Amino acid sequence: MSIKLGDIAPNFEQDSSEGPIKFHDWIGDSWVVLFSHPADFTPVCTTELGLTAKLKDEFAARGVKAIALSVDPVESHTRWIDDINETQATVVNFPIIADHDRKVSDLYDLIHPNASDTLTVRSLFIIDPNKKVRLMITYPASTGRNFNEILRVIDSLQLTDNYKCATPGNWVDGDDVVIVPSLQDEEEIKRRFPKGYRKVKPYLRMTPQPNR
Repeated sequence: MSIKLGDIAPNFEQDSSEGPIKFHDWIGDSWVVLFSHPADFTPVCTTELGLTAKLKDEFAARGVKAIALSVDPVESHTRWIDDINETQATVVNFPIIADHDRKVSDLYDLIHPNASDTLTVRSLFIIDPNKKVRLMITYPASTGRNFNEILRVIDSLQLTDNYKCATPGNWVDGDDVVIVPSLQDEEEIKRRFPKGYRKVKPYLRMTPQPNR
């Protein structure tokens, strides 16, 4: 199936390194980062899973859970986790889905037919507490994910969900934001953005980040 932004993330029940996962139950009221890797014992993904473990506090501060996936079995995941902990000087603190029957990979369209009938592409999904898919990124095998960008996107999504604003290019937490064009009532603008705003163009109005 083809997943689009705004779709409800497909639910599933599957084995993992931390036991069976009923995905929607596991999400609860959290945000989720779900990411796939082609196979266990792959070098780039070893660094990524180590980095994810080290970012546990950053994710927790944003109400985010991380979960990974490959088509390898639990026994392989367990051995790989030992390698990740050793080489990345961390402790893996999130589940890795053991998608041995490709059930989840098929639901999320992760099988890479141009490379293999079993290898999963390196895709990442951000899913909100309403179970909606808010971001999808697919990376080439040679390029490691930038988790600072993942955190930045989560910050932007959570901010713009709560305020009538959008975040400009290269925005990071604390920078000015854009007032959405649909908001035109000046009294409402003053109420929502009491620090005022700068009109660059009628359609481009910058204001200090409202929750800072």
